[in-house]
Amino acid sequence: MPDLDDTDLNILRLLLEDASQSFKQIGQSVHLTGQAVGARVRKLQDLGVIEGHTLRWNPEKIGLTVHAFVTVFLSSGASHQRFHKFIEENDSIAEVHRVSGEGCYWMRVRVDTSARLNDLLNRLLAFGNYKVSLSIERLKG
Repeated sequence: MPDLDDTDLNILRLLLEDASQSFKQIGQSVHLTGQAVGARVRKLQDLGVIEGHTLRWNPEKIGLTVHAFVTVFLSSGASHQRFHKFIEENDSIAEVHRVSGEGCYWMRVRVDTSARLNDLLNRLLAFGNYKVSLSIERLKG
């Protein structure tokens, strides 16, 4: 584990709660100047603790109302590289995890219609088989 102190962990916690806070605002909470907070954030980035910045958004507000979780079962080991290219080129696929247990990959997919989901699922058949579950309500995250 990188050499982090309680102040670093508090800065990280505050950024996780609301990354839009200024360094000055965070500094008021951890009793540092904004400049000192900025230096610590850069240290956290250099150590790889902070890998990037994200934005929370509501996909349904822009029409992406179909939210599906897809377990992918590849038909052969040779399919992995082609599958990786497929997921990189497909904006409907929001997240992918290579997993142990059931299936080879778990994907989180967001599309605007069930027809688009069906099209994506049909293209997945080139790599193997799949199992799909539709989200009916988000409880956390």
